[in-house]
Amino acid sequence: MTLAPTRVASQVTVGEALPEHPIPLTRTLIVATALASRDYQDVHHDPALAVERGSADIFMNILTSNGLVEKYVAEWAGPAAVVKKIKIRLGTPNYPGDTMTMTGEVTDVDGRLVTVKVNGVNSLGSHASGSVVIELPEETA
Repeated sequence: MTLAPTRVASQVTVGEALPEHPIPLTRTLIVATALASRDYQDVHHDPALAVERGSADIFMNILTSNGLVEKYVAEWAGPAAVVKKIKIRLGTPNYPGDTMTMTGEVTDVDGRLVTVKVNGVNSLGSHASGSVVIELPEETA
């Protein structure tokens, strides 16, 4: 997904779909983002210990999932949009070698505040679902 021009609330309608955005889930992405967010839990970087603890492999941490949800909506909204609230629930794990496809739909427009329902799905099912509230800039003449 490329950075869109900044949207304004008058250009957004309830029911508007955001474009699908596939994210390849590489081992490097999962390990690097866990370490970057200072999440040193072994289940995010050590395959043998992750399996020993009952997982099929290492898996993405919640901070990365949250960041990918925010990036997805922010790139759609444009650089002047401000993320006000993110509320997600995690489901199936994101394992390396899979792809998570982000989708979204505008569910509410209240002045400059826009609510987007989001879902990140991989081959096992829904990984991250919830909503993001963004504030869009005022339209300029």
